Amino acid sequence: MAVCTHLATVEPIPPADSENGCSDCLREGTRWVHLRQCTTCGHIACCDSSPRQHATAHYYGSLHPVVRSYEPGEGWRWCYADQQIG
Repeated sequence: MAVCTHLATVEPIPPADSENGCSDCLREGTRWVHLRQCTTCGHIACCDSSPRQHATAHYYGSLHPVVRSYEPGEGWRWCYADQQIG
């Protein structure tokens, strides 16, 4: 397994662009399951268990590689580019 260099270089995390939930779901009037925050730009988006999978869409649109869980009590991060958790 290749070592992910993206997970090691992420900090500081920018301010969240939404305090109320998935920015895209709020705009569309749809719902989400769990939230993720882009560690590059601060965008808050929904996880792949959510109907619209906005966090993954944000990665493909921006190529910002790492998100972190935006759920209370969780501290993990995910690198889309290398498909690794950290």
